[in-house]
Amino acid sequence: ETDYRDETQAPTREEIGRTSGPVLLEFGTTSCAFCRALAPKVAQLLDAHPQVRHFKVEDGPGRPLGRSFQVRIWPNLVFLRDGQVVSQLARPGDAQLEEAFQNLIG
Repeated sequence: ETDYRDETQAPTREEIGRTSGPVLLEFGTTSCAFCRALAPKVAQLLDAHPQVRHFKVEDGPGRPLGRSFQVRIWPNLVFLRDGQVVSQLARPGDAQLEEAFQNLIG
């Protein structure tokens, strides 16, 4: 998955709350240099953990899903298990990202 989904194609906050298992919500934009730089590491970790459902969501001013998670800078990664936030990272380093995946999958 290389492109961010427009919010109209992304799950709603209610749908996210009803998900079971591990989920990664990735907020950002295709024009975000930080997002592009982090993408290979996220892809590597997702390949290593196929049980994690991944949603890339195009974010911006007034977008309700991002605002519901208080997203202010990108990339912003929200790790959820059974609809509950386990952790949330903004512009994480590799070590933070790896730790968040480990915490998410147990």
